[in-house]
Amino acid sequence: MRYADGPTATAETTVDAPPALLWELVTDIGLPARLSPELRHAVWLDGATGPALGARFEGRNEHPRVGTWRTHSYVVELVEQRVFAWAVTDPDDRFGGGEADPDRPLATWRFELCPAPGGATLLRLGVRLGPARSGVSLAVDRAPDREERIVAGRLAELRTGMAATLGGIRALAEDRAAL
Repeated sequence: MRYADGPTATAETTVDAPPALLWELVTDIGLPARLSPELRHAVWLDGATGPALGARFEGRNEHPRVGTWRTHSYVVELVEQRVFAWAVTDPDDRFGGGEADPDRPLATWRFELCPAPGGATLLRLGVRLGPARSGVSLAVDRAPDREERIVAGRLAELRTGMAATLGGIRALAEDRAAL
């Protein structure tokens, strides 16, 4: 798979909690920073205090091969207790993609909640890379003949991080549901 193909990765888990409880957790942009191996900090921008279509938040990320960088994300899909999605942009042009544009993000992330039997919820987290340049683009620039391996390796890293995030959300939700 090539970066230009818009590669995707998805992870999911079933949580013994209702969608309303999970919704509170997945729309808390600070929570993944406590659970993810890469995202270190997130804060709403422009006076926003929670998710709304078009709302922006800033993220601070860290990766051993890329270093640290800042992102601006825009909420692009919001369906109460069902879908929370955001497009990630590069406001500092760290990766050489030009002006930050949510219509051409470096990645788009999406939480999806689906009711499951017994009052549980299927929680899915997915990402689509591109089309704007990202850290993957920098790696491909250095070794274009290894593009497929680079993309596959990044998707594997992302799946690992998503599994950690979902596991943390599941544990928090099930603890709260048990109260």
